[in-house]
Amino acid sequence: MRTALITGASQGLGLALATDLAADGWHVVGDARTATDLHRAVGSLGPGEVTAIPGDVADDGHRRALVAAAGSRLDLLVLNASSLGPTPLPLPPLADYDLDAFRRVLEVNTVAPLALVQQALPALRAARGRILALSSDAAVEGYPGWGGYGASKAALDQLARVLGAEEQAVRVYAVDPGDMRTGMHAAAFPGEDISDRPEPVTVVPGLRRLVDGDLPGGRYVAADLVAVGGAR
Repeated sequence: MRTALITGASQGLGLALATDLAADGWHVVGDARTATDLHRAVGSLGPGEVTAIPGDVADDGHRRALVAAAGSRLDLLVLNASSLGPTPLPLPPLADYDLDAFRRVLEVNTVAPLALVQQALPALRAARGRILALSSDAAVEGYPGWGGYGASKAALDQLARVLGAEEQAVRVYAVDPGDMRTGMHAAAFPGEDISDRPEPVTVVPGLRRLVDGDLPGGRYVAADLVAVGGAR
């Protein structure tokens, strides 16, 4: 049985991917900050398929618990948990950005993923596994008021790029999933009608091309992957 560790697995794209992998016979180790939300989300997937560990990915003890639950071989690490920082967006410009809030965004979106990768690398190397870092178009575009989140995702992109060059036994991807109908998107734009945004499940076939296919490591846009590969 292949094993995946997915952060932020209680909702949105993390839950959609966890559901798809579990249905395909994977053992999924998933986390979320709120225990009630996590257990409610993964409860229907069945015991033995999912190991749910609530906690904050920015906490070192929690990260170690996740890696321990995955075991000695890890086929897939999905760095999905993210923080927008203060909401709603856009925030004040970088000239006035609260630096404590900026540090927190970097801690969750950049430092914590690297720390988790460091702890999981022995198991990933043993399985010749893959790392999937969820990025954003804000990492490459200069959206006013998105400087904190965008900078953290740009840094995550570069971590993925360098890791891919350094770790020959592990394939590393960064992927921009695009706009989706998620709680995070609603938090960014409270009051906005986001019913026209695609559901997270529509992005999963693109992610599965990275999980199951032979594409080289690098940065991808999920819509391009779905358009080329088609729905499974």
